[in-house]
Amino acid sequence: MSPGFIRAKALIKKELRAVLRDPQSRRMLIGPVILQLVLFPAAATREVKNNVVAIYDEDGGAVTAEITQRLTQTPAFSKVVRVGSDQEARAIIERQDAIAVLRFGPRFSAAVAEGRPEPVQAVLDGRRSSAAQIAVGYVGEVLAGIPLKQTQASASGGGLFVRHWFNPNLEYFRFIVPSLVAIITTLSALIVTAMSVSREREQGTLEQLLVSPLTPSLIFFGKAVPALFIAAAQATIILSGGVFIYGIPFQGALGLLYLCMVAYVAALAGIGLLISSFASTQQQAFLGTFCFVMPAILISGYISPVDNMPSWLRTVAQGNPLLHFIVIVKGLYLKAAPFSDLVGHVGALMLIACVTTAAALLVFRRRLA
Repeated sequence: MSPGFIRAKALIKKELRAVLRDPQSRRMLIGPVILQLVLFPAAATREVKNNVVAIYDEDGGAVTAEITQRLTQTPAFSKVVRVGSDQEARAIIERQDAIAVLRFGPRFSAAVAEGRPEPVQAVLDGRRSSAAQIAVGYVGEVLAGIPLKQTQASASGGGLFVRHWFNPNLEYFRFIVPSLVAIITTLSALIVTAMSVSREREQGTLEQLLVSPLTPSLIFFGKAVPALFIAAAQATIILSGGVFIYGIPFQGALGLLYLCMVAYVAALAGIGLLISSFASTQQQAFLGTFCFVMPAILISGYISPVDNMPSWLRTVAQGNPLLHFIVIVKGLYLKAAPFSDLVGHVGALMLIACVTTAAALLVFRRRLA
């Protein structure tokens, strides 16, 4: 065993003791993980449930009565109310008492009986545009189930059959839980590394490290490895919760996930150490971490697809390690992606790690000069 490795091992033990010796610190590392595992799948969801839809029925026929009945049995809508005029329809949307108003024309039932599609007007609440669009999707499924004349159905080619791979029932927690593995490990790895050097400065022990046989590279290595252990432990908690609590089977190779996590934590450690090299206090390091985490989540594809962003922002997002790791986790968790599908993202993480660690070392050495 080389002397350099022995010194780095001693520093790693010191860092782990500094993080884990305080009972409150241990609770802070485990408690929020469990809390977010419980809250995120239930709260951060785009599923539409328990909403009110209004019906403006100028037809009054059997077909519109059947559609109304089917809507009442849809989990997306807890209540279906009727309005009798344009003024009532406008008022119910303005008061946010309904997410949408469906208007059936006076000849709707007759048109369906004749095998002639009749348009349905949907007035949506634009203040809840995302939920309203999803709600209209549910309405579209109900309308598609209303049979037209046999000749019309035959001419249409028998209808459209949709299958959703990797999430057949469109359960939103299947999207949330794998993403939590990436997001929570991001927070823990960044906080542990970003506050490490600044903590040494505040406690006055940085000079002791510098006069020891440890080189700056070994100091950075010793600061990064504890973050990997903590991130792996938190990821294991989330994976276990996903499998045993939410019943989401892990499809891929578990060892490959942890191997990819090494590259991811290396990228985060580089960013955290860069923040820590600039920060003089732990408070500054914490604020620097917060300033990185929020934009990183926004452009990671977790909240909205990266493809929907402007071209310049898509380019910037490629330097975001969270984006690459979310793709890796979802690929392994939900569809057992082979390493050949993930090698580009792992390579991007290693490149980010090299660039940020080199920049952190440069800043650290300049501040010591």
